[in-house]
Amino acid sequence: MQLHYLDFDFSDEDSGRGSFDAMASVLPGRLPALLAEVAGVLRWAETAFGPAGALQDEGEWDYALQGVAEPDTPLAVAWDAAGGAVSLLPAAAVDSAPRTTLTLTLSGSPAFCEALCERFHLPG
Repeated sequence: MQLHYLDFDFSDEDSGRGSFDAMASVLPGRLPALLAEVAGVLRWAETAFGPAGALQDEGEWDYALQGVAEPDTPLAVAWDAAGGAVSLLPAAAVDSAPRTTLTLTLSGSPAFCEALCERFHLPG
């Protein structure tokens, strides 16, 4: 899977863990492709490293998703691992928005970070 919307920035922590932050802002016609890309990255992470888990509980990886429908409507963004899809609520705000912005943060162990960089050709 090649990334077309998510452009990740990497930062490492003293503990050896790292984080990748990406933000994408799209017009309505591109939103399904962005959601599919986010879902693909999360699906890969879960398949390769198991369910997301809090890093303070020694989880291998974790994530945070946030979204805004322009001009300033916060969205509830949810990853449904069982269904393999990302959903946005309220749908009415998304449907009428001129642009939707999503942010995805992935954090994980050194092994997770290395595998993520390799899989998606990211610098890290």
